[in-house]
Amino acid sequence: MEHTADMGIHVEADSLTSAFEESAEAMLNLMFELDSIKETESVTFGVHAKDLPMLFVEVLNEILSIQDRHSLAIKRLLAREVKKDNQEYLFVGTIRGEPFDESRHPVKTEVKAVTLSGLKYEEKDHRYIFECVFDL
Repeated sequence: MEHTADMGIHVEADSLTSAFEESAEAMLNLMFELDSIKETESVTFGVHAKDLPMLFVEVLNEILSIQDRHSLAIKRLLAREVKKDNQEYLFVGTIRGEPFDESRHPVKTEVKAVTLSGLKYEEKDHRYIFECVFDL
């Protein structure tokens, strides 16, 4: 019988770019020992969504997709730009990591997806706050 589980994160940061970077780090840290990953490869990507909470989900899910498509162990996200353009929010960022090597990158937990369950966004006292739940 397959076991399914969920785990949530709560991230607060002084800027939107930092909130996205810290959220990615929290997700990646669930999967790998980040200290074991070198930054020898990078992939730049962009996503868009109708609002900031959905942009947040799209960014984290795109990181998971890039990791799978490129067989990478990802160490971090560098958020280059988060902006509103007309009726959409746009994100451009770069992930850094190296080719996945099972002997050097044992998987702690497999994150399958970022879900809409528990998704929250708030800007309060000049802080950007995101919460979400991962499907493990």
